[in-house]
Amino acid sequence: MRPVEPSIIEQRSRHPLGDRSASYEPQPFVEVDRLSLYYGEKPAFQDVTLSINKGYITALVGPSGCGKTSFLTCLNRLTDLIAGCRVSGRIMIDTRDVLASDIDVIQLRRRIGMIFQKPNPFPLTIRRNLEFPLREQGLRDREQIAEIIEATLRDVGLWDEVKDRLNSPALALSGGQQQRLCIARALALLPEVLLLDEPCSALDPLSSGVVEDLIVSLRDRYTVLIVTHNLVQARRIADYAALFWIKNGAGRLIEAGPAKQIFEEPRDPLTAAYVSGMRG
Repeated sequence: MRPVEPSIIEQRSRHPLGDRSASYEPQPFVEVDRLSLYYGEKPAFQDVTLSINKGYITALVGPSGCGKTSFLTCLNRLTDLIAGCRVSGRIMIDTRDVLASDIDVIQLRRRIGMIFQKPNPFPLTIRRNLEFPLREQGLRDREQIAEIIEATLRDVGLWDEVKDRLNSPALALSGGQQQRLCIARALALLPEVLLLDEPCSALDPLSSGVVEDLIVSLRDRYTVLIVTHNLVQARRIADYAALFWIKNGAGRLIEAGPAKQIFEEPRDPLTAAYVSGMRG
């Protein structure tokens, strides 16, 4: 495997977009064109075309079963792990074809980290949860690993809570702490895109608020896609939003755009009904 770059510590302190100004023009980073996903003969979603801007939070909303999570799994090729799964269309991330047969899927998943609905720390110590992916990527320098562990735990607000028990089991942490540890584990590899599948739905309100604040703090440094059924949460944190719906037995993208427009001035009647609570 290709080792983690020696400059990983320096890279961590940089914001790819720098300070935004009023004249900043959003730049598409993920371009999806007529994407469809089938489980056997059953479509999860069909013909989704969507642009995701770099350094912003995009919320995917819509009722259960309309293909939002399935859409996320296409972006880092987790669909490869599902028997009978078939993907068609095109996904370009920073000019690279995600669905190309010669793409390095391991490196793709380093660049595109995913956080699941239920926290899934490894049954290891807190320290080993962060060491493991770094060593898998070829990093061996103990001092550098220690610096990355501290930096990522600080990034997610966990350092002061766990610095004296790094050798304790990660599964002994609270649910909210476990979810932040999973986010830290993804951040340790310096991803460019973070995919979050309902990251707060399994948490209590207080822990959910902490994780939500963390997601907002990652804006600018990462391109974030979050699936959420919580429309209030989507309004609070998202820069852009996209509504998925089920039509003719398959998920479809109904409307996408700036979150303010989607929630306050939707163009599609179905979007208007959903965000107002009349549908869904």
